[in-house]
Amino acid sequence: MTEDSPPAERLDRKVFIIAIAVLAAFSLTMVLFPDGSRLSANAALSWLTNRLGWFYLMAGMAPLVMASWLAFGRYGDVLLGPAGEPPEYSTPSWIAMMFTASMGAGLIAWGFAEPIFYIETPPFGIEPHSDLAYEFAHMYPIYHWGIVPWAIYCLPAIPIAYMLFVDNRKSLKISDACDHVLPERGRPLYRTVIDIFVVLGVVGGVATSLGFGVPLSASLASQLLGVPDNFITQGAVILVMTAVFGTSAYRGLKRGIKILADLNLWLMYFVMAFVLLLGPTIYTLSMSMNSVGLMLDNFFRISFWTDPVSKSGFPEAWTVFYWAWWLAYAPMMGLFFGRISKGRTIRQVVLGIIGFGALGTFLFLGIAGALVLHLQSGGQLDAVTIISEQGMGPLVAQVIAELPFKGLILSVVAVLSIIFYATTFDSAAYVLASICTHDLAPNREPAAGVRLTWALGLGVTAVGLMMVDAMDTVKSMSVVSSLPVIPILVLMCFGLYRSLRDRH
Repeated sequence: MTEDSPPAERLDRKVFIIAIAVLAAFSLTMVLFPDGSRLSANAALSWLTNRLGWFYLMAGMAPLVMASWLAFGRYGDVLLGPAGEPPEYSTPSWIAMMFTASMGAGLIAWGFAEPIFYIETPPFGIEPHSDLAYEFAHMYPIYHWGIVPWAIYCLPAIPIAYMLFVDNRKSLKISDACDHVLPERGRPLYRTVIDIFVVLGVVGGVATSLGFGVPLSASLASQLLGVPDNFITQGAVILVMTAVFGTSAYRGLKRGIKILADLNLWLMYFVMAFVLLLGPTIYTLSMSMNSVGLMLDNFFRISFWTDPVSKSGFPEAWTVFYWAWWLAYAPMMGLFFGRISKGRTIRQVVLGIIGFGALGTFLFLGIAGALVLHLQSGGQLDAVTIISEQGMGPLVAQVIAELPFKGLILSVVAVLSIIFYATTFDSAAYVLASICTHDLAPNREPAAGVRLTWALGLGVTAVGLMMVDAMDTVKSMSVVSSLPVIPILVLMCFGLYRSLRDRH
C-alpha cells in the first residue's frame, strides 16, 4: 500500500463506525436527557468506587513496580529504534509533547482548586481547616499528579515503542501490541474488541478533561473580558478549542502538535515564574519542601489507604478517581508517548517520562497550591465559599486576579489553558485516528479527514458534558471507561515480557 493510497482504504471501518456510533449515542443522550444521565452516571460512579476501590488502588501502583523493573532490570539498555540513529525528537520537544498531551489544562483547574477541597474534608480524620489540614492539602495534589500517573502512562508506552521501532510493525494499535498473546482462535474478534474498548477508554478520559476544562476557560474569559460566565460563553470556548485543536490535528504531528506543545511549555514556564516571584515566594518554597517530606513519610500509607473502618469516602472520591482517570488515559498516552520515543532506550523512556513528568507537576502544583492556600489562610480570598457556590473555574479566575498585573497574567493563563487543551485533544484525535487505521507505518500519519472527524467528535462530547453540568458525572466517565482498559494493559505487559525474553 502506498503513501498516497486513499484514506478509506486504510480505515478500520469496524472500529471507527462502532466507536463513533457509541460516542454519538452517548453525547446525544446527555443532551436530550441531562437529568437521567446525571443520575445514571452518579450511580455507576458510586458502585464502582465503593466496590472496587481496593482494586483501583492496586491497579494504580502496579505500573510503578513494572516501570521500575523495566528501567533498572536487564532490559533497560534495549534501544527502541535502529542502532546509531539519533532520537526522532529533541529532548525538550519530547518532554513538551508528553507533558502537554497528558496533563492538559486540568492541571491548572485542579492545581488551584484541589487544595481547597482538602482543607474542608481532610483525610485521616484530621480536623478541617487545621494547620495539619493545610499541610496535607498542599501535599495531596502533588501525590495524585506525581510519579504514579506518570508510571501508568509509561507502562503502555514501552510495548508500543517496541512494537513500532524494534518489531517494525506497521500499526499504531493497542491490539497489535497484544497480538502474540491472544489465542489463535477468534483473534480478529479479540483485536477488534480491544481496539473499541481502547477508543472508548480514551474518549472517557479525554471527556473528563473536557468537562473540567471548558468551565475553567470560560471563567477566565469572563474575568478577563467582563462577559457573563454562562452557556453562551462556554459554547464560544468550545468552538475556539475545537477550531484550534482541529486545525492542529489536521496539520499532523510535526507541523501541528509539536509546535503547540513547544509554545505551551514556554507559557507554562512564564506562569510558574510569575506566580512564584510575584506571589508568596517564601510561603511557596516552604510549603513545597514540607510537602516533599510529608509525601515521603506517608507514601505507602496513602497509596493503599482504603479507610475500611471509618469509611469517610476520601479514598474513593479522590485517589480511586484519579487512578481510574489516569488508567482511562493510559492507552492514549502509551500510543502517543511510544510514537514519539524512537531512538531512546527503555531506561531513558521510563526515567524521562516519570522523572520529567513528575518534576513538572510538582513545580506547578507546589506553586499553584501554595498561592490559593495563602490567600485562604490570610483572609484575602474566601476560596471555600467561591468553590462551593460558583465552582472550580470561577475560583481559578479569581485567584489569578489577585496577582499583580492581573490583566496580563489572566490573558496568559487563558491562552495557556486553551492551548493546553488543544495539545491534549489534538493528541487524542491523532491517537484515535491511528487506532482506526490499518497498516500505519511509523513514518506515516492517519488520514487528515479521520483526525478531523475525531477532533469534531470530541467537541460534540464537550457540548454533552456542558449540558449535564455535574462534577460527579464528569468523574464517572473516567471510572467507568477505565475498567476494561486494565486487563488490556496486563496483556500488553505480558506481551512485552515475552518479546524481551525471546529476543534479548
